[in-house]
Amino acid sequence: MTKSLLVFGYGNPSRGDDALGPELLTRLEDERTRRPDWADIDLLTDFQLQVEHALDLEGRGLALFIDASVACAAPFAFSRLHPEKDTSYTSHALSPAAVLHVWQQVKGVPPPPSFLLTVRGYSFELGEPLSLAARENLEAAYRFAFGLCEDRAPAAWGRLLMGPSPEA
Repeated sequence: MTKSLLVFGYGNPSRGDDALGPELLTRLEDERTRRPDWADIDLLTDFQLQVEHALDLEGRGLALFIDASVACAAPFAFSRLHPEKDTSYTSHALSPAAVLHVWQQVKGVPPPPSFLLTVRGYSFELGEPLSLAARENLEAAYRFAFGLCEDRAPAAWGRLLMGPSPEA
C-alpha cells in the first residue's frame, strides 16, 4: 500500500525539549493504531535528517516534518517548505528544505507538497526531560497535527499556514 502522508518527527530524545518531534510522532502513532482511516499515514523518526531521508518521500502525496525550535513563537509554527540547497547541506545533517532539494536533484521532479511544524522548545540539555512549557506546547501542537492527519489535502494545509518559520 502506498502511504499518502509521510510524517517525519526528528530530534534527540536525550536532549530535553529536542525530543518534541519524536514525542509528537509517538502520540500520532498511538492514534494511528486506533484509526483504520489513518492507514495511509507513515510515521518515521530519527535524531536528525540525512541525505537518505530524501528517498522516504517516494510515493508520497504529502509530507510533514516536525521538529523542536528555540526560534519560533509558542506554542508552534506551521510553514510550507520548498527545495533549497542551504548551509545544512552536508552528509551528516540536513534541513527539511535540503532533504527536498536532494529529492529534486536525485529524482528530477518536484517533491510532494511538504510542510514544517516547529514546536517551541526551551531547554536542550543532555539528560534532561521535556520542560513543562514544552509539554504545554506539545499538547497544542498535537491537536494541530491531529487535524492535519484528519484532512490530508495540501490545499487545506495551505489555508493553515502561519508564515515563515525558522527550521530549528
